Amino acid sequence: MAAHEYPEFRLRLPSGDGVERARGVLLDETGTNGSRKFLVRAGSPARDHVMPSLDRHFKAPSRRREELKAQGVLAPSSRWPGWLELTEDVEFGSPSFAAVVLVGAPRNGWEEWRTEDDRPLSDYMTGVRPGPSRPWLVRGSNVTGLDLVQRLWLPEGRVTLPASRLRQGVEQGISKDALRTLVQEGYESTATYSQKQQLVEDLHAFLSRMKPGDSVCTISGGRLYVGEITGEAEQSESEDRRSNLRRPVEWQPAGFPYDDLPEELQQKLSVQHDVVDLTSVQAHIEGLGLTDQELVEEAEAIDRDPSAELPALTARRELELPHPTDGLAAELLVHETAWLREVRDLLWDERQLVLYGPPGTGKTYLALKLAEFLGGGPEQVKLVQFHPSYAYEDFFEGFRPQEDPQTREVAFRLTAGPLRELADLASREGNRHVPHFLIIDEINRANLAKVFGELYFLLEYRNKSVRLTYSGDDFALPPNLFVIGTMNTADRSIALVDAAMRRRFAFVELSPRTEPTSGLLRRWLARAGRDGEPADLLDALNSRIDDPDFRIGPSYLMKKGVYREGGLERTWRTKILPLLEEHHYGEGVEVEKRYGLAALRESLG
Repeated sequence: MAAHEYPEFRLRLPSGDGVERARGVLLDETGTNGSRKFLVRAGSPARDHVMPSLDRHFKAPSRRREELKAQGVLAPSSRWPGWLELTEDVEFGSPSFAAVVLVGAPRNGWEEWRTEDDRPLSDYMTGVRPGPSRPWLVRGSNVTGLDLVQRLWLPEGRVTLPASRLRQGVEQGISKDALRTLVQEGYESTATYSQKQQLVEDLHAFLSRMKPGDSVCTISGGRLYVGEITGEAEQSESEDRRSNLRRPVEWQPAGFPYDDLPEELQQKLSVQHDVVDLTSVQAHIEGLGLTDQELVEEAEAIDRDPSAELPALTARRELELPHPTDGLAAELLVHETAWLREVRDLLWDERQLVLYGPPGTGKTYLALKLAEFLGGGPEQVKLVQFHPSYAYEDFFEGFRPQEDPQTREVAFRLTAGPLRELADLASREGNRHVPHFLIIDEINRANLAKVFGELYFLLEYRNKSVRLTYSGDDFALPPNLFVIGTMNTADRSIALVDAAMRRRFAFVELSPRTEPTSGLLRRWLARAGRDGEPADLLDALNSRIDDPDFRIGPSYLMKKGVYREGGLERTWRTKILPLLEEHHYGEGVEVEKRYGLAALRESLG
């Protein structure tokens, strides 16, 4: 297609209501790396100032702008005071390069250069899908043993895929079905079924989903490099067959240390495919290397609605767990606020915590109330209860029978469990700074290794992702998802929980022998204006129980029914003594004489 067959494109300049739009055309001519060149017409306006950080992040456009000014080609405008104007036609390496020079701030030229009827330039590229720009990860640091990022991509301005056995003549925009046939032909005896499936996905993304104006990222030497795709895909035989598919890229001058990247971005970058869609973390990528002030300046440079929050700034909103207050301690009848703050700090450091102790110590109640306070409400809290038959398919995802509402036929369909549902909610854009809590009641009643599966790994490595067993998705636990488990030590000793579990969770004891549980009933009675005898009886009872895991928690005596006529005796006879009979089964202990109300009252005088 010759240059004159493209329409003229126009660029609206920030705060440029009183000036004309810049005008330009896309050229057939390409640069040495295959980038499509762009010609801006003489008489096009330009801003007379630039974003302060432009030279640091966009060295080449900043340098070209200064050269044009020094040559008098970009000169003060007589038509528009306070603006600059091109005195002759100027050819640039790409539409985005031209837009950055004119605006003095980052711009996606493939979207910003538009026709008179407001169609973006990218719509006129053959074999390119319309739609907003996307960021992509393409791996190149280990292509059959070579780091192509340092050897080829950065020096020559490219991104490539090997496609070593793909026959010549594959066109940009090819369908996935057509690619599947070509991959089967070319890789029939050299790749496994799953490798061929993934190769089809990678090639289709590179040839048909990527488009000029998209961002591309890659990792090399512990740094993340970011660039912009500036032209079509091309196929050519490379000498070593390591780079047969190519796209031109304008790379930013410096990479970003991998260890300093946001956790959500590290999660996506850990996905082990050659090509990965990074749209879910696009805001993080757009904000790399820019301070909050520079992001605001960039938004001002593109006339963004000042009332709308910038996605990059929204993504940077830090996750916070509020510090427990004296009011919360009083509501929960905890002996001191410092204890609650320590629990909060453990959650912040570990992300997972288990409250363990004998029955009736208020573990589930405390977990729910604390989660609602830290998460900002019950909407961010989900509770599940483990039991011996609970499995991974119940907890995370699995195939379960479901009835089709129209045909009434029952079929097995992939169904998300409570953890998957809460993780999806927590990872939604705009939710990532809000804490979400999963409460697992009776966490030690299930086979934990069976229930958690590969999620055990994610509990410890929150910045990584794993391939899921059923859906095949790459999944990572969002950093704003916290887990609180409760464990009844009378059912199973804490020592029986495997080492992997104990390494991934912090353990906090709730026991009648220590605060905040030991004085809880007495504080509750005082607040209710009741006599303190039940607390005295409970203390006397627990002093006679040698095994701390079988001491009785105060929750049994914190119910209204206990304080109706005959309620204390009824509760003691039907709830507390049966527990102790089971504990002493076969030992010949006379439970009533040792633990009955009459014996305890006599001991109290």
